Amino acid sequence: MIDAIDHLVLTVLDVEASLAFYARVLGMTPQRVGEGRGALHFGSQKINLQQLHKGVDPNTRHPARGAGDFCLLTRTPIETVMAHLAAQGIAIVEGPIERTGAQGPIRSVYFYDPDENLVEVANRL
Repeated sequence: MIDAIDHLVLTVLDVEASLAFYARVLGMTPQRVGEGRGALHFGSQKINLQQLHKGVDPNTRHPARGAGDFCLLTRTPIETVMAHLAAQGIAIVEGPIERTGAQGPIRSVYFYDPDENLVEVANRL
């Protein structure tokens, strides 16, 4: 019934800071979409941002920053990703480590965004 993920939503403290972080660190294309809201485009997906206490969708029952935990795939070798993270001053929490992704084995590194969401970047093996 479901084919793919179109977007996911993160609740953040500062939309502008998150847009800048994901553009700088992961090369996503930032977009401002209204008061207290933003979007990060990559491939055919996006991450929507809603600002805590300002732009949160009223249908969100328990908005909380730092509750995100997600994996992003890249063809860039994980060693290159690690060197880029280091150059950006981003501490790696774990990795590289092998895990099981949606379509098989992956090799990942983990780090936190400004709201302490756990971001995993991985290569398919």
